[in-house]
Amino acid sequence: MPGVLASLGVPGASDPLGLSTGALADVRVVVVLLLDGLGYQLLPLAAPHAPTIADLAAGPYTRALTAGFPSTTPTSLASLGTGAAPGAHGLVGFFLNVPGTDRVLNHIQWTDDPDPLRWQPLATQFRRATEAGVAAHVVFHPAFHGSGLTVSAFRGSEGHGALGVDAVAAEILSLVRAATGPTVIYGYAGDVDTAGHAYGLRSPQWTEALAKVDRLVRRVRSGLPPGAALVVTADHGQINVPAEHRFDLDADPRLRAGIRVVAGESRVRYLHTVQGATADVVDAWRGVLGDTAWVVTRDEAIAAGWFGPVAEAHLQRIGDVVAALNEDYVVLASASDPPQVAQMIAFHGSATEPEMLIPLLVARR
Repeated sequence: MPGVLASLGVPGASDPLGLSTGALADVRVVVVLLLDGLGYQLLPLAAPHAPTIADLAAGPYTRALTAGFPSTTPTSLASLGTGAAPGAHGLVGFFLNVPGTDRVLNHIQWTDDPDPLRWQPLATQFRRATEAGVAAHVVFHPAFHGSGLTVSAFRGSEGHGALGVDAVAAEILSLVRAATGPTVIYGYAGDVDTAGHAYGLRSPQWTEALAKVDRLVRRVRSGLPPGAALVVTADHGQINVPAEHRFDLDADPRLRAGIRVVAGESRVRYLHTVQGATADVVDAWRGVLGDTAWVVTRDEAIAAGWFGPVAEAHLQRIGDVVAALNEDYVVLASASDPPQVAQMIAFHGSATEPEMLIPLLVARR
């Protein structure tokens, strides 16, 4: 997003990807379309079912980017919206323990507690855009209007509700046609991620979802006027996890011992320990999981730069112990996970390349 703003003439906007002098040179309208779950390494698998996306991927403006860690939707949306790494904006996971309590916050079902302006204190790129005279619009599912995640990631923009890929395409193109000056429009489609979780990569439902989002990309691309560009990206990839590669911390006393609150998600667990138990939890998890996970303390993860620099106010949101799963393994928490998690086929959240690498595709008229 900083590079998009630089392309639209926002003073002081950084451009680490060189977009303003390359793929987005001389534009006045930029549509940023995020396809949830469509990681960079999935593009070849998606190509037979998504010819428009495949055509963009074969074009001159294609590259792989790296999502922030953990590779999960709330974290990535906040990074896109703020232009900052997870440790700075504070949405360092899907489920986070609210410091000082035993409560676990679900960022997808979050309204106003905690206050989004305090939980995510950074100014957004959309606010920066509007303050510089660039019109900023966000097209999203109506159910997320005013949600904590929307306020955290997209405040400063004008919101537009649209349900389904055809409605999203129509709303985006309406905004493109109405633009009278520099304009950024963000749109989102969650179909691929939803189908992957429920049915798995390569399933008929997943390929159908690919066809739907490809229709969205095709409609927006074909409707671009001169001087406009479409940027397609994602928030993370996905991997299928077989039944035999699933641990359950609530079914194994060795994994449950010494833990006060379980947060994170199946591919990256945050373990908030009882006082004095951190070292024992690290040893136990390393012993049980072996090479299937990176198990470290909070301090070790932060020192290694997993989250980027972490603000003091955000430190306690990360577990005393962090377990990031390797290869195609997960750690379920049957006593506290939503019931549908155990039924999922594809997962994400950890630091492997299939999860972390995301595409940057650009279409110009």
